[in-house]
Amino acid sequence: MAPHPPSPAKPSRRAALRAAGCGFGSLAFAGLVAKSRAGALLPHHAARAKRIIFVFMQGGVSQVDSFDHKPRLASDDGKMLSFDDARVLANTGARGGNHRVMKALWKFSRHGQCGHWGSELFPHLNRRVDDLCFIHSMHTEGVAHGPATLFLHTGTTTQIRPSMGAWVQYGLGSESDNLPGFVTIAPSPGNGGARNYGSGFLPAAMQGTALGRAGAPLPKDPVRDLKPLAASPQTLNLLEGLLAGQRELHPTDQVIDAVGKSYELAARMQLTAPDLLDLNGETPETERLYGIDQKTTETFGRQCLLARRLVEAGVRFVQVTYGDGSANPAWDQHSNMPEHAKHARAVDQPVAGLLIDLKRRGLLDDTIVWFGSEFGRTPYAQQNGTGRDHNPGGFTVLLAGGGFRPGFSFGATDEFGAQAVENKVHMHDLHATLLHQLGINHEKLTLRHAGRDFRLTDVHGRVVREVLA
Repeated sequence: MAPHPPSPAKPSRRAALRAAGCGFGSLAFAGLVAKSRAGALLPHHAARAKRIIFVFMQGGVSQVDSFDHKPRLASDDGKMLSFDDARVLANTGARGGNHRVMKALWKFSRHGQCGHWGSELFPHLNRRVDDLCFIHSMHTEGVAHGPATLFLHTGTTTQIRPSMGAWVQYGLGSESDNLPGFVTIAPSPGNGGARNYGSGFLPAAMQGTALGRAGAPLPKDPVRDLKPLAASPQTLNLLEGLLAGQRELHPTDQVIDAVGKSYELAARMQLTAPDLLDLNGETPETERLYGIDQKTTETFGRQCLLARRLVEAGVRFVQVTYGDGSANPAWDQHSNMPEHAKHARAVDQPVAGLLIDLKRRGLLDDTIVWFGSEFGRTPYAQQNGTGRDHNPGGFTVLLAGGGFRPGFSFGATDEFGAQAVENKVHMHDLHATLLHQLGINHEKLTLRHAGRDFRLTDVHGRVVREVLA
């Protein structure tokens, strides 16, 4: 009988960890590393802005009832006229069709030194028009909310692509060592859901960190709803052992250190986030500024105040969504346009308060505030009723700070407000311009995926220099 082979020596802890790292553990670790592979780029040119707050009005604010004054709607109110319907055009290619013209439901007047027209729908924002840059000639892709919302956030209507916030974080990183670079406040679960703040094929660490959800009031102390899982000493020791083993195998691979730093960031956030997200320390005057002292504006006021606190602390891209979390987005008034007034009352003062607060703190100069929807609404009544349908062909967005021309209007829709006709600005152009203000050349911020280089603006987009100060 052959002698038994000698028993192998008991491996050391380091050797065991290294062996595990070369087996199934290595596969899992490699996937984690691949998802974390990213390096912030230097700006391509001098930046005018450091950060963006995107105030997303989900569902489609009516441009002809808010900031795009069209007297022709009043003079032709009730007339049956021919308009190209975006839904019919998209589905059948047929142009034209008779629709009943519907006048604006709210009275327009001029405001500020720039004399911009604004309706009674947004009285607080009307008082800030001299800080605002209006683009009245926006047009986009997608007729339904899902495709149009995805296009707004990712530059595509159907494919899985990184969101704009993810691209910004990938390109520039965070201003803070203790916070993520991209936070989304009260995102909606519908019309793209997490894809609207996802990382797509960028590293998973680039996705937005979500706080709250649409339709649920943000508590005065949001941190009480956060339940961070503190890693045990044993878990941290195991992780460090795995990292050490991988460093021995791949001494020049900086990504291994990046994985460790991501866990370090999570630990630091547990020390930083509680104070940052606690709104109790704000003064009564600040709460009144945002409308937190009133039931109508309390919820969105807290969201806007939290956005200010986040950018002040170094978060580079903050998205604030106004929506109710239902299948029908808040501003989607197909049969009851007076509902616009309810939603306007909820957001008008908080957004105006955000502009005032940023300005008095010296943050507006290098912070872009972008206020807009995925599309606008038609100047005619849908099916001759009391609401307006979706209109991707012509709508308005508002921009403030970050090097945009204040008290300035650019572009125009036709005399009814139906289609952008003068100095047209596509959503790709807006994305390119916003990136430009952050110091990013939209044509150079790319990632090779599936055999080609991808970017937020695909193969389109131009910087709209006319709106830049």
